[in-house]
Amino acid sequence: MNRPVKGWLTAALFAVLMAFGHSVQAASQTELCTTDLLRGIPARSQEALSGSAFAKVADGLEEREREALIRAELRAGNLPAHLRRLAPVVLTGEREDGSSVQVTVCVTPDYLAVGGDGDYLRVPMGLGSAMTLAYHFGFLLPTPKMVDAIYQQASAHLKPHPMKPGPQMVTTAYFVRHNHTIEEQMQQAGVAEAGLIAGHKKDLVLSNRLEKKPGRVAIYGWHQPNGEPIQPLSTIHRAGYSDYSHGVRLVSQIAWVDGERVYLLDALENPRLAAALTHEGTISRLVGLRGLLAATERERSHAGG
Repeated sequence: MNRPVKGWLTAALFAVLMAFGHSVQAASQTELCTTDLLRGIPARSQEALSGSAFAKVADGLEEREREALIRAELRAGNLPAHLRRLAPVVLTGEREDGSSVQVTVCVTPDYLAVGGDGDYLRVPMGLGSAMTLAYHFGFLLPTPKMVDAIYQQASAHLKPHPMKPGPQMVTTAYFVRHNHTIEEQMQQAGVAEAGLIAGHKKDLVLSNRLEKKPGRVAIYGWHQPNGEPIQPLSTIHRAGYSDYSHGVRLVSQIAWVDGERVYLLDALENPRLAAALTHEGTISRLVGLRGLLAATERERSHAGG
């Protein structure tokens, strides 16, 4: 009887140690994504609009006016508190000598939203607004490979919920309806706002295609339960386009390579590190800047597409 008992105790002890090791690793990763990375985001005013109040104001605006209001509200810090707690996402690459390298990026746990905890609206926006806000806050947009990693490592996965296509896709009313559906999914699944959630929106992403197709926005994602995205990488839409299915998730410009602090833009330009972060080879920091310029030009000409 002693041997089976001893074997069971050894296995149990091993399981406990493994669990402890994983929790320590998760804790150490979380410690990298500290609040100092959020210094560019102002505190939310007590007089700031709630999500429902914002929706009422935005509902009577033209698309361009609504987007200007979104930028103004977010730049003023009108976003819920749970978006100020960054989540670590770990990607693995390979050095030239074949050894592995671990890159940790710090991401917002959900997509950008206007309002406070308990009453907020996730706000789709065009490339220009997304890039401008990201840079203003000290962040970037993710790459498709980062979006995949975010989904794989999310603490909760929500199913995509496509709505009837048509001109109504770009209306505030559709934004509100889709947001309500997401909130219902979260409540039914017992998902906490503080956790990393994914699967409920397509992402605006950084891609070298933005150089090849100026004046366009790159979108990717909306992962299904099987892990496959509904939306492959696409630049079909003009830069200023946004509909209910789009979301803006931010990635801090500070990343960590094997625990060492680096600038994410530098890592994306580094052939040794970029493979961990993107499927497209290196991505020049000019991709983002040209995306901004293209979006600005789009605003001037209001070209269709």
